[in-house]
Amino acid sequence: MSFEPTAPRTIRLLAPSGYPHDPVAIDRALERLGDAQHRIENVEATQRRYQRFAGTDGERAGDLNRLADPERPLPDIGLAVRGGYGAARILHGLDYRGLERRLRDRPIVLVGHSDFTAIQLALYAKAGIRTFGGPMLSADFGAEAPSEFTMSHFWRTISAPSATIVAEAPQVQSVNVSGTLWGGNLAILTSLIGTPYLPDVDGGILFVEDVNEQPFRIERMIYQLHLSGLLARQQALVLGQFTGARPFDYDNGYDMQAMIEQVCEVVGIPVVTGLQFGHVPDMVTLPFGAHAQLVANAHGFRLTMSDYPHLG
Repeated sequence: MSFEPTAPRTIRLLAPSGYPHDPVAIDRALERLGDAQHRIENVEATQRRYQRFAGTDGERAGDLNRLADPERPLPDIGLAVRGGYGAARILHGLDYRGLERRLRDRPIVLVGHSDFTAIQLALYAKAGIRTFGGPMLSADFGAEAPSEFTMSHFWRTISAPSATIVAEAPQVQSVNVSGTLWGGNLAILTSLIGTPYLPDVDGGILFVEDVNEQPFRIERMIYQLHLSGLLARQQALVLGQFTGARPFDYDNGYDMQAMIEQVCEVVGIPVVTGLQFGHVPDMVTLPFGAHAQLVANAHGFRLTMSDYPHLG
C-alpha cells in the first residue's frame, strides 16, 4: 500500500463533524501516514469528544480558523477526520475573511466528503476557497485494506495542475459542456439552500452523492434543487454513488433506475450517471471549484479538471 506522493507532506487533521467511532482505524491511518514520513498535526482532534461531536463547536471551528493565523505555517494538506453531522453548527463561526486572505489561491489541499461538504460549500461561497472532495482519515486512510485506486487517484490529482477521469459508463444522451465543478453530499447541499453558505454558481457542473437514502428521498432532494431553480442554472448534473439506496417492498418497482429516469425527464439539463465518488471504497478525488469539461456519450464519459490548487 503506497501512501507516499513525490515528497512527504505536512498534514493537519480537521474534525468539524462527528468523532471517530473506530479508534483502531485512526491508529492504522496515523501509522501508515507516519511510515510514509508525513508529518501529522492536530492529532488531538481525533481524541476530542463532546456529545456526538469531535469537540465543542468552538474547538471544531478552531481547527479551521487556525489556518487563518499568519503566525502559523500552513500545512500542505488539511484532511478531514470523518463526516457524520456537525459542520453546519460551526459555519457561522468560521473566520472567512482571514481564511480568504491566507488560503485563497494558495497551494493547500483541504479534502473530505460527506458532512465536510458543508465546509466546502461555505468556504467557496464566502471566501472563494477551492477544496477537494476525496478521502478522509478514518474510513479511507484507516481502512483495513485501503483502496489502491482511491489513494493513487488522490495523490495524483493533488500533485498535478490537471486531472482526467474516464469512465466506461454508457450514457443515454450525448453531452459536451464545461463549467465550474462543484457539489458533494446531496443532503448537505439541499440543507443549505436559502442560506449564505450555498455558492452562487452559474453554468456549473454539479456532482452529488449520498448514503443510506431510499430512491424516493434522493428524488425528493433533487426535486428541491430543481424547484428552487438551482439546477436550471447548471450545465449538467452528475450523479455519483448512492450507497445503500435500496427500495422497500412498498416501492413496487420504483428503484434507483426509475428515479433516474424521472429526474432526467424533468430537470431540463443533461444528467450523467456513474461517477465513482461517494461513500465507496474506490473513489475519485474531485477538485471543488475547478474548471471542468464533461464529454459523455453511449460509450461512457470523460471529465477533465484544471485550474485548482495543487502541491506540484
